Amino acid sequence: MDLKNIRVEIDSIDEQIVELFKRRMDCSVKVAESKIESGTPVLNPKREEEIMNKVEELGGEYGKYARLLYSSIMELSRDLQYKIINGDSDLKKTIQNAENVLDKQSDKWNVACLGGACSNSHLAALGFFPNASIKLEKNFDKVFEAVESDECGFGVLPVENSSAGSVSRVYDLILKYRYFIVGEIDLPIEHCLCGIPQTDISNIEMVLSHEQGLSQCSLFISENGYTKKKCPSTSAAAKTVAEEKRINWAAICTKAAADECGLKVLDKNIQNNDNNCTRFIVISKKAIITDTADKISLCFALSNRPGSLYNVLCRFATHGFDLTKIESRPIPNASFEYLFYLDFIGNVRNENNCRMLCSLSDELPEFSFLGNY
Repeated sequence: MDLKNIRVEIDSIDEQIVELFKRRMDCSVKVAESKIESGTPVLNPKREEEIMNKVEELGGEYGKYARLLYSSIMELSRDLQYKIINGDSDLKKTIQNAENVLDKQSDKWNVACLGGACSNSHLAALGFFPNASIKLEKNFDKVFEAVESDECGFGVLPVENSSAGSVSRVYDLILKYRYFIVGEIDLPIEHCLCGIPQTDISNIEMVLSHEQGLSQCSLFISENGYTKKKCPSTSAAAKTVAEEKRINWAAICTKAAADECGLKVLDKNIQNNDNNCTRFIVISKKAIITDTADKISLCFALSNRPGSLYNVLCRFATHGFDLTKIESRPIPNASFEYLFYLDFIGNVRNENNCRMLCSLSDELPEFSFLGNY
């Protein structure tokens, strides 16, 4: 049989498959109506597993492929049932009750961030809340604790750098506290090598900075053979170099931090990437979703079965969501089990988007809606 005839046969089979798929989805509608009457949950893992096992057996040599196909069909069937049932979940109430205005210009806000004056986090916090009272903390944990105690209404934290990647500790704390993300700011990062006024660049042997600063300037450090020393923040590094007064020490920090501590700039733009940029998020204990919000963040765990992540991503693809980030972090005190953090484009005040998230919140363990901003 030549290729042309084979394709004709495939087209005929596809038409039959689509008609059968439509009939199956019609049955899903009837199932949803029955579940409304009986109050039965949409997800029935035992029933789905029975279907999947049967399909795999019927598939013979193509059993694994048939199982994968039906895992997508089951996801789509449940999605349709949720659309019909459209319950009034806790997540839906959270979204409906969220405030829709964040006054960035207000002078009443107390905001926590990492580092000392003129650290990158401090500059990001002032960039988002120019008139706020900024509380400078020694580490990321303290930023979350300041929000937890209501000492600060917001926290500003770096989550991702264009060169060094994700800030793992911040993601761990996001997943621990599950506070809402209510905003973000991208800050261009220019790292400078700064020493005491008496030193010369030829004297430098040791460089001090936050681990992100050291990572973002790794090529410069390696080329010059410098020894590295971690500090709680780039501004803390500048302060330490100023206090120690060693001519062979230098801080990797902002020019503003150098000026604050009386250091001189020995070299500038020493980062690996000329377009170095860090994304900062704004966290809060209360949900704030503006009408222009276009990025959604959430986290969840997955059942320990093959294809579980694929099936969830299938649901996102069905709704046309543009997934921009996925991050996995180990669950504390659990062997090889992970929480997944996702960012994608969308607004939860859209009814379809809200319904999809509510369905996931019903199905997935450890699910948390982290914000729309």
